[in-house]
Amino acid sequence: MGMFYFELRSLWECLKIDTLLRFTKLIRRPDMKRFIALLSLCLAPALAQSVAAANGDWAQWRGPLRSGVSSETGLLKQWPAEGPALVWKATGIGGGYSSVAVAEGRIYTLGEDKDASYLRAMNAQDGKILWSVKIGKAGVTGWGGFSGPRSTPTIDGDNIYCLGHFGDLVCVSADGKVVWQKNLVTDFGGALPEWGFAESPLVDGGKVLCTPGGDQGSVIALDKKTGETLWRTKEITDKAHYASIILETIDGVRQYIQLTDATLMGLAGDGKVLWRAKREGKTAVIPTPVYFDHHVFVTSGYEAGCNLFKITKTDAGFSAEQVYASKDFMNHHGGVVQVGEYVYGHSDRKGWMCQEIKTGKIMWSEKEKLRKGSICAADGFLYLRAEDEKGTVALVEASPAGFVEKGRFDQPDRSNKNSWPHPVIANGRLYLRDQDLLLCYELKK
Repeated sequence: MGMFYFELRSLWECLKIDTLLRFTKLIRRPDMKRFIALLSLCLAPALAQSVAAANGDWAQWRGPLRSGVSSETGLLKQWPAEGPALVWKATGIGGGYSSVAVAEGRIYTLGEDKDASYLRAMNAQDGKILWSVKIGKAGVTGWGGFSGPRSTPTIDGDNIYCLGHFGDLVCVSADGKVVWQKNLVTDFGGALPEWGFAESPLVDGGKVLCTPGGDQGSVIALDKKTGETLWRTKEITDKAHYASIILETIDGVRQYIQLTDATLMGLAGDGKVLWRAKREGKTAVIPTPVYFDHHVFVTSGYEAGCNLFKITKTDAGFSAEQVYASKDFMNHHGGVVQVGEYVYGHSDRKGWMCQEIKTGKIMWSEKEKLRKGSICAADGFLYLRAEDEKGTVALVEASPAGFVEKGRFDQPDRSNKNSWPHPVIANGRLYLRDQDLLLCYELKK
């Protein structure tokens, strides 16, 4: 997928410059004008993601491609004994489990104070808070006493889109002004999940997508400028869980892939269901799906395990066929990443794992060296963050050969909560959120 974007970017550059000038007469033809306009419309969203990846930004949940993998290179291959250098630490962002989005010198995250939940903008150079804007109420959702927002903001040009744990979907301008605001429960008839809404909104072209769930349709697309409803998937009425939508192109067709506790689905740009597959989740379905070469890999905890589905296009449309189902890879909420032909992440049964994505073959598992946690990847390495009291962060080779560690450190200034926010790599730096604290580390050589 990443290479596809970069190839499109190269094509776009060719079309923009000398090639177009040399064929001025051809371009002036009405049919060619329509073709170029259509091409620009189709390529623009992909190019935006491509440019963000090339710049090193991490402007949404799990990075430019929502894969948990950064395209950055030149990062440290071995950490010193004390870990990478701490650049700065910041406080005052509030409680919660939201990770961070980073773009154009700014950091955005969600946090709650006693009175409300807020979107906060920070300076990426020093962590200073630039502004705060209220997006919804504060409080606990579900049993366990977990309070605060869970989702990660999405940066799109001059606007930021965020979803509070009580269903407040808000568009905020870069200067901290609310552009529009909706609520997934009161405006769209969604049902509050047990532990609140945790999905991170997806912005694609002129649309912002999320999953209110319920009888009126699981997935909804809104006009990103106004918040008005564009379409809703009425054919699927599963309740909302906690996974986030991904955008992929399969056999030339752009589509949105989402996972609930009952269905894995692929949706067209107009909300039409392209394909669906039954997949039973239990209690809480959280990890984001992973797409690889006409296959979608999904996993969740509570004994649900993992499944791989092959997506095929025929004359009759798309279909989804299960390739395998296994209880070995059972990821609770730390996420999985795909590097090459393998997926990596933590399994409730086997600890940290590497699994061949197309066959389900376990290449290695490691249960003793690091506790359960979250993951991201960059430059041939895995960045693992344990959720326990020490919040240990480890650098491990992304290799099917085995669990080869290249450094670790224990997070300083730990809160008394689980360190659930996923690690983020942006512009050569590692960001770790822990409730009211945000830490920034230097990863360049």
